[in-house]
Amino acid sequence: MGKLVILSLLVFGTLTNNINTDSYALTIKTENLKNSEGTMVFALYNKDGSIPDQKFKKYFRKEIATIANEKSEITFNNLPKGIYAVIILHDENKNGKIDTKFMLPLPDEGVGFSNYDDFRLSNRPNFKNANFNVDKDTTIVVKVIYK
Repeated sequence: MGKLVILSLLVFGTLTNNINTDSYALTIKTENLKNSEGTMVFALYNKDGSIPDQKFKKYFRKEIATIANEKSEITFNNLPKGIYAVIILHDENKNGKIDTKFMLPLPDEGVGFSNYDDFRLSNRPNFKNANFNVDKDTTIVVKVIYK
């Protein structure tokens, strides 16, 4: 009986060690914020057509992080291999959405998109241009843009 238990544990251990989980960590960093007020919203997307997302309704995963010394970062763990894009918001008023300027479709708070250093009405962010591949533990830096 004892040998059967030991043999079962060895077989189970071998099987579980050979299972490839294919999950990765994605760390997103931002710096040079205009101040340390409010929070940072980090939203991760994995579908075409999900960006732009002004009210954060189409995201795959979302986290809120603190700001210290005009910097912030977050790590999304256990991500499957895939194509992702990121939107971040310097949510100074902590209302959880991208506020726009009065009478203009431009953000009133700082926002950032993966693979974007700037955006305009003629260069609106979209999933196709913002996406990147996660097939290993990855760190990216996203620039926050104030308009």
